[in-house]
Amino acid sequence: MDTLKKLARSVREYKKLSIITPILISMEVVIECIIPFITATLVNQIKGGCDLNTIIHYGIILVVLAFLSLAFGGIAGATCATAASGFAKNLRKDMFYSIQNFSFENIDRFSTSSLITRITTDVTNVQNAYMMLIRTAIRSPLMLTFAFVMALVMGGRMAWILLVVVPILAIGLGVVIYKAFPLFRKVFKKYDALNKSIQENIKGMRVVKSFVREEYEQKKFEAAAQDVCADFTKAERIIALNGPLMQFCLHVVMVFVLSFGSYTIITTRGLAFDIGQFSAILTYNFMILSSLMMLSMVFVMITLAGESAKRIVEVLDEKSTLTNPENPVYSVKDGSISFENVSFKYSATAERMVLSNINLQIQSGETIGIIGGTGASKSTLVQLIPRLYDATEGVVKVGGVDVRQYDLDTLRNQVAVVLQKNILFSGTIKENLRWGNKEATDQELVEACKLACADEFIHQFPKGYDTYVEQGGANLSGGQKQRLCIARALLKKPKILILDDSTSAVDTRTDAKIRKAFREYIPETTKIIIAQRTASVEDADRIIVMDGGTINGIGTHEQLLAENAIYREIYYSQNKAGDQQ
Repeated sequence: MDTLKKLARSVREYKKLSIITPILISMEVVIECIIPFITATLVNQIKGGCDLNTIIHYGIILVVLAFLSLAFGGIAGATCATAASGFAKNLRKDMFYSIQNFSFENIDRFSTSSLITRITTDVTNVQNAYMMLIRTAIRSPLMLTFAFVMALVMGGRMAWILLVVVPILAIGLGVVIYKAFPLFRKVFKKYDALNKSIQENIKGMRVVKSFVREEYEQKKFEAAAQDVCADFTKAERIIALNGPLMQFCLHVVMVFVLSFGSYTIITTRGLAFDIGQFSAILTYNFMILSSLMMLSMVFVMITLAGESAKRIVEVLDEKSTLTNPENPVYSVKDGSISFENVSFKYSATAERMVLSNINLQIQSGETIGIIGGTGASKSTLVQLIPRLYDATEGVVKVGGVDVRQYDLDTLRNQVAVVLQKNILFSGTIKENLRWGNKEATDQELVEACKLACADEFIHQFPKGYDTYVEQGGANLSGGQKQRLCIARALLKKPKILILDDSTSAVDTRTDAKIRKAFREYIPETTKIIIAQRTASVEDADRIIVMDGGTINGIGTHEQLLAENAIYREIYYSQNKAGDQQ
């Protein structure tokens, strides 16, 4: 029930249509159940030798009833489709908004492929179930009830055959549903695996082709698709028994009614049971059995959707591990940064700290270089500054205030992070740049691009700043993408600028020009440069050497070269490599 309540919140503006649909369906059912009664009366009138006016009278009634049934059914179909589609739209929107608020820790808890499955396949299942709930789930019980009552009225004792057949059909359908349910529950995890295979393949297509691994990826996809197919095939095989079971019960009823009904008509000369009643009871029997069949499909769909609903609610219920405090701070004084006994691990269950006992003071306007080997936790360190993660132990301060006391938007607007693999979105260069500041003028765009050394290649494009960027920046080189991302970050006019190995794809000359521009034009901004090559951090005010999640040394280039073994090793290895080239 709790799951249903949470899903019901997404109905919102479609609540009225969701109420109107069952009302229209009810009216359609009532009319459909009246039509066989009128038809039976007409047949008996004709048998009794009625005149043409009587036939026309009943004919007009039947045409009007048929038209009303069609009208109510058609309108109900339209309102049902609109309500279900609108509900799915709201559900996807609510899920997407919820995901947008997730921290990295929350996202790590769900796989990306699983989130995609939940927001697509699972929502579609719930949408289909909702459509059946407000239409078929109302229609079938009503049809079953009204048709049975009318069958008793019209057929008398002959209708009691239904009390024998209906339980048989109901038990059979119940067994079918019971056997199929576990298979439907099982298949969703395999959907996640299938989506994961597709996602990885498309994202890494260049790697797949360069290593000629198409055949391997095809086999991996086929295995995932086969798993989904196998479970669905098993489930559908079981569900397919509904049809033969329905036909069996229908034929049993038909044989009984035809045999016993014909015998009664002949022996009583139509006094106890007439031809009109005979045709009506056949129609009502078919209505009853069809209703049971539809109900079985409703149960199957609801069960399938029930599992999907649980997965959807898991996303809606997930609370971000990063939230605003009750009385947040809405202004950042300056770009000073302080790490006080900071330790961090990605999950509470992790055995080892990724960062251990970090103590660091950075003055506002300083240029700080960070260097270290792979796995030294350089990126992890800077991700604590804009609260992409929260420190497990200790305190991180920006502008003298604990980052957990800031309004998240305020903090992140003042701390710009440019990642090595930062993303560009489909749209023009201007549109991508304005992610940094949606109100930025064309002149501000050009200034930011000049600082990032991006202006020089943008002017080489025929359309300049109106050049269309393909999804992910596929039509740009790695260095061009990095420079555009730096320009985008500069448009935020942050108090702290973090470059996380974000000049790795540019040449050393361009790298030097970017750093020179930073020193001259944004001296008041605190600049943190994570780099693999020492040339990128040599002119920094201070350089931090990371090793195994700890600070191994802090100092200028000259100091570290003289005193720090790790820095010296990195420096000389790179210089030797350069000499050899």
